[in-house]
Amino acid sequence: MDLTYVHAVAAFSGSASGTLATVLTGLFTQGRKDRALRRSHAISQRQELYKSFVEEASRLHADALINEASDTSKLVNLYALIGRMRILSSDDVIEAAEKVGHLIIETYLAPNKTIVELPELLARMDPLRRFSEACRQELKAVRGR
Repeated sequence: MDLTYVHAVAAFSGSASGTLATVLTGLFTQGRKDRALRRSHAISQRQELYKSFVEEASRLHADALINEASDTSKLVNLYALIGRMRILSSDDVIEAAEKVGHLIIETYLAPNKTIVELPELLARMDPLRRFSEACRQELKAVRGR
């Protein structure tokens, strides 16, 4: 074989391996960026959903403490949020959200509380505690992936 060809093949293979390494590194880096972006989007989507649920559940629970009869249309938004959670969230979060919904319904069915009774009642009971803890655990798990 001619020595010229050996030098040409060596130069070509060095150039090709450098190009291949650059392309593979770019693909690997882009894949990591895409996964990080998807994870970030999933976290912010869940955070917004959980925030809406906490606000709606808090409002309804406060209303249920002082009002016996509930207009069922008040509960529609709460159960719509739980429905969205069934798509995005873990079983623990969904179960905790459903328990909050049941507690609100039970509170509407119970006798009204007076203003004097409310501070003591709220000090003993945090209806969103288990839900908040389940959400925190889920968000930690999503961040860790």
